[in-house]
Amino acid sequence: MKPARLDRADPTALHEQVAAQIRRSIAEGDANPGERLPPAKDLAAVMCVNTNTVLRALRVLREEGLLDFRRGLGVRVAGTPERGLVLSGARDLLALARRHGYQRDELLEMIQRLH
Repeated sequence: MKPARLDRADPTALHEQVAAQIRRSIAEGDANPGERLPPAKDLAAVMCVNTNTVLRALRVLREEGLLDFRRGLGVRVAGTPERGLVLSGARDLLALARRHGYQRDELLEMIQRLH
């Protein structure tokens, strides 16, 4: 991974900046699906942040579908930023449907009709 350019004066939270740098590395092909990321403490040292900041960023990327955590195997790249965007949009759609009283199966039925 390339050294990150974090801006402590930026109002964006540090863990979000770290997540953005990792996301960018994945997008630029520095880390491909299936590849293992360096340990969080190593990433923290390179980025000059606390290990907990990196761990928080990694959790954000796992929720986006970009990373996969496996005990004994470390953190691996699970997908591309595009997949993460689609997954994020799907979560937003599901939340919107729930706010408007639709159940998961009803939403799936709507989506299948679009196909």
